[in-house]
Amino acid sequence: MKIILASGNKGKIREIAAYCDSHEVLPYTDIVDKFEITEDGATFQENALLKARAVYEKIDGKISGPFVVLSDDSGITVPALGDIPGIYSARFAGEGATDKENLYKLIDTLKAHHLHKTPAYYTAAMAIVTPRGAFTMHGWMHGDVIDEARGEKGFGYDPMFIPEGYDQTLGELDHEVKAQLSHRSKALALAKTVMETL
Repeated sequence: MKIILASGNKGKIREIAAYCDSHEVLPYTDIVDKFEITEDGATFQENALLKARAVYEKIDGKISGPFVVLSDDSGITVPALGDIPGIYSARFAGEGATDKENLYKLIDTLKAHHLHKTPAYYTAAMAIVTPRGAFTMHGWMHGDVIDEARGEKGFGYDPMFIPEGYDQTLGELDHEVKAQLSHRSKALALAKTVMETL
């Protein structure tokens, strides 16, 4: 069975492909041209479903053999800042912002609130769309955000996030450690269980 990812984010594609290595994993852009998907849901789950359904509709009939569309909507939430950036994590510094711009905007926001270190959590909502229907699942990773970037590993907000039980940021920890802890890995474990039943 092919897993078609409703994402163009290279970091997400790399993580999901590594986790689902027993399946052929392709970004949807290998099948159809990239198109704009409006993410106007109020939750990570709604946005994941919007993306998966939009890609499924575009590629249905254009791919041979069994397939599912897998989508992820994820982000980081900082309760001390009123739960921002939340569902706006990918565009926290504005539409089209880079990972680095989003990272430094959140660092600057922490500094503006005199927060050196404060609790935060990552959420990953996964959606699977198949001919048999749609399925969703979640994963979370808790820890703290700090007001500086440390390390070059990972992507997004990883250089400022210290997972529970660790002293290093995800930007400093080895990929294998992050894979065991990550919100995306937890949601993917549930997604794999669903896909095995299809």
